[in-house]
Amino acid sequence: MRNLTATLLSLFFLNVSLAQEDTTEASNSAAQANNPLANMTALNFHDYYTPKLSNAPDGSYTNTGWVRFAKPLAGGKFLLRVSTPLSTFGIPNTAGGVNTTSGLGDINAFLAYSFVSKPTATIGAGPLLTAPTATDEILGTGKWQGGLAFVAFIAKSPIFQFGSLITWQTSFAGQSDREGTNNSAVQPFYFWQLGKGLYLRGAPIWYFDFKNDAYSVPIGLGIGKVIKLGDTMVNCFVEPQYSMLTSGTQPIFQVFTGINLQFMN
Repeated sequence: MRNLTATLLSLFFLNVSLAQEDTTEASNSAAQANNPLANMTALNFHDYYTPKLSNAPDGSYTNTGWVRFAKPLAGGKFLLRVSTPLSTFGIPNTAGGVNTTSGLGDINAFLAYSFVSKPTATIGAGPLLTAPTATDEILGTGKWQGGLAFVAFIAKSPIFQFGSLITWQTSFAGQSDREGTNNSAVQPFYFWQLGKGLYLRGAPIWYFDFKNDAYSVPIGLGIGKVIKLGDTMVNCFVEPQYSMLTSGTQPIFQVFTGINLQFMN
């Protein structure tokens, strides 16, 4: 009887241990699903819908969808990320309607070298390039822009992760009749794991246009869900954002939604 009891207790504690390991593994997988420097090929579909802008006529709006592709290179030491925007701008007209302009924006890419690559911390930096690919003047700058990107993701806790993506760029060539550019974007991000792939999130972009003394400083709080389908991590989320500070024509309120796909093989 004693041997049977000991065996049953051993099996019980073994099952508890395995369950804890599975939970930890699931939490770690959910955490890495939001790592912009994860050593996995990724395809992201993001959308920013902005129904209210500062210093713009009532009824003005923007909607920008982003298709982002990320590919690790050299065994994960480098990460190439290419982002393509598809935008719509709506401006009210005197007839009571809205004039809309839609098309391709300026495509940008950066190549980050991961000089820290650990399960608990990933830090990288590298050059950034933006090409004047916009199909309409209102959708882009008409300038080639170059600069730097820095990204950090800290995941020491399986519950709370945080980090930031910081970029700076300035124009160096392009249409001579278009104004030069000098701008920076700071995107702090924070994730609180609730369990079973569900999490709270925030990833607002603080934008600073040094050339025109314009800026936008939003805060964001949303919810997301990570699901593993075979060898693919599917990460869906929705995140309302509100700008605390604005100058110039900038978003006051917007809704950020997305689907991130990470391919493990």
